[in-house]
Amino acid sequence: MSKPQIVEDVVERIGDLIPQDFKTMREEFHTNAKAIVVAGLKKLDLVTREEFDVQRAVLAKTREKLKLLEADLKLLQSKQK
Repeated sequence: MSKPQIVEDVVERIGDLIPQDFKTMREEFHTNAKAIVVAGLKKLDLVTREEFDVQRAVLAKTREKLKLLEADLKLLQSKQK
């Protein structure tokens, strides 16, 4: 399920809770709710999946580099003894 579809589903479910008798309120809710939900999510300071995956790749590369540097350091320390 895509992110916009999730927001649409949430808006739809909440809108369904508004009684049918309040037709105008229900229509206004559907008109404005998506923007409100998106704005609320942006305030949560969340990252996108793409940003997360990039950072995960950077971390994996950094860990690998650290392992190599630690191995080099151990080798140099053993040569000094």
